[in-house]
Amino acid sequence: MPGATSMVVIGITALIVFGPSKLPDIGRAFGHSLREFKNAAEGIIQDDDKQTPENTAKDKEEKS
Repeated sequence: MPGATSMVVIGITALIVFGPSKLPDIGRAFGHSLREFKNAAEGIIQDDDKQTPENTAKDKEEKS
């Protein structure tokens, strides 16, 4: 995990490369992407919780 000094260097480098006008847009896009990823991961976890071995066995018995 990067330390505080590394984060400052990354921030200054991003400011120089992208400029102050583009930096908020890039941060916003990153936030939206992170939120979508988190929601998708939660959906996968919820689907896995619904299909526990007991539920899967019951489903197989009901189908036969």
